[in-house]
Amino acid sequence: MTEQDPDRVEVLPVLPSLNLDETLVFYRDQLGFDRIIHQSPDYLILRRNEMELHFWLARDRALCEATSVYLRGGRIGALHVEYQQKRVACLTALERRPWGMEEFYIHDPHGNLLRFGRIPVS
Repeated sequence: MTEQDPDRVEVLPVLPSLNLDETLVFYRDQLGFDRIIHQSPDYLILRRNEMELHFWLARDRALCEATSVYLRGGRIGALHVEYQQKRVACLTALERRPWGMEEFYIHDPHGNLLRFGRIPVS
């Protein structure tokens, strides 16, 4: 990791996982989170470029199914194309939503909802 500005604040989601090995395989192979920052029996940290996700081992599927994260940025359109080409399961269309954002969604194998969005392109 590179040295960061001490005044910079980052928000890093911590999502529940029912099986960290399955989580690693899905996020690495399907979603491109190919940098393992930390891996232990009960905690996993993955990165893809500037996106970082943390996972903790949970036992209750309802926790996963009630959890979501919103990832926003200008490269969301390219990510959607990449995920279409990889045939990622549970991938929705990239659509303009009533609240003015262009978004697509993915549910991971344990039920976490990943919401990807961007300010619409003119």
